[in-house]
Amino acid sequence: MKLNELRALLQNKEVIEEINKHLWIESQKAGYSIGIERATDEWLKLYAMEWMKYNLPQKYAQVKNTKKDNDKSTAKKATVSKSSKPAAKKIAKKK
Repeated sequence: MKLNELRALLQNKEVIEEINKHLWIESQKAGYSIGIERATDEWLKLYAMEWMKYNLPQKYAQVKNTKKDNDKSTAKKATVSKSSKPAAKKIAKKK
């Protein structure tokens, strides 16, 4: 799932609490505030799917099925595009 799609989770106050925890922990490790934007992006990339799996299992299943469908169609397109490429022609250099 793309980061922009995961941003819909930001409407959930539990997600905001988790991001604030991440902000605090990572800022403590770094020795300075990493900023809410960085903390949000990191949390969404690293933990959003697992959080969704535990807290929103129906939505997670829906997202997982959508991802599988997208992967199948992408693989199908890649197979078609490989076979439809014309063979490379060698061009003889003139002397």
